[in-house]
Amino acid sequence: MDERITQGSPLSIEEEHNEKTLRPQYLGDFIGQSKVKDNLKVFIEAAKMRGEPLDHVLFYGPPGLGKTTLAGIIANELGVEIKVTSGPAIGRAGDLAAILTNLNDNDVLFIDEIHRLNRAVEEVLYSAMEDYALDIIIGKGPSARSIRLDIARFTLIGATTRAGSLSAPLRDRFGVICKFDMYEPEELAEIVRRSAGIMGIGIDDDALMEIARCSRGTPRVANRLLKRIRDFSQVKGDGHIDASITQLAMKALGIDELGLERLDREMLRTIITRFHGGPVGIDTIAASLGEERVTLEDAHEPYLIQSGLLFRTQKGRMATQLAYDHLGLSDLFPGDHPEVSEEE
Repeated sequence: MDERITQGSPLSIEEEHNEKTLRPQYLGDFIGQSKVKDNLKVFIEAAKMRGEPLDHVLFYGPPGLGKTTLAGIIANELGVEIKVTSGPAIGRAGDLAAILTNLNDNDVLFIDEIHRLNRAVEEVLYSAMEDYALDIIIGKGPSARSIRLDIARFTLIGATTRAGSLSAPLRDRFGVICKFDMYEPEELAEIVRRSAGIMGIGIDDDALMEIARCSRGTPRVANRLLKRIRDFSQVKGDGHIDASITQLAMKALGIDELGLERLDREMLRTIITRFHGGPVGIDTIAASLGEERVTLEDAHEPYLIQSGLLFRTQKGRMATQLAYDHLGLSDLFPGDHPEVSEEE
């Protein structure tokens, strides 16, 4: 599958390096997620006044909204070190024990994709979160014995795109749970303005809003688009980003004014023209497009639903009138769609 510009999920090593230069370091520089930010400011100040570690924090929401960035900000605001890892990287309980025993008091441990921790590692984490201790089994069989090791009082920050996949015992051990919402265009425009300033790029207000509207409510996507449009402005223009060079770049990248890519539009067009607007099952759509079901469900369908272009019924996916209008197929709209309900 071709690399997708408007996808919020995992960064390459090069992108991760570049992203770090654009990430804000303190709460005052972080744009958006005002409710999360305001609450965290209170909790951080209270923890500093008491001289205690911040309570364990869980961030959940779609990829690319700033969960990793905010974890780093928390560590900076507390004035402590942060250790970053991910659920799949911690394969054994011993791996987690090695990380935890190297933490100092009040340090932050950030675990991305925490829902992917295996059960044995998760059970070790329970006592570490509650009692700041590790229960280690030494030996095997009848001679096996358990010892308890005290560890530093730390703050665990977990991030996940699938909060429902977390086990209830792990989720209940987090004292602060924060949901990340999609960003408004005005917030994304401010993020793009800040990033352009850091990168030394001149950009017009019209171009800012154009990029913001096409960023699918995700800062990571906004920054990716900015970098690609910068390339076009340097090669096709004078290095300054205006509305015309932005539109030229968007057209070349196959991104329309709603942030839809080619496969997004093909998915909607297939539902409308081949299946009379639906309802049609996701497996049938995937077979018609020659794509895998998981690709459509995870990478394309969520944004189409959020944008009001697609909805799900008990019988399958259906295109909305907005989708017909956006694709210029208004004359095909049947006008007798059933009520929206979640697919079984």
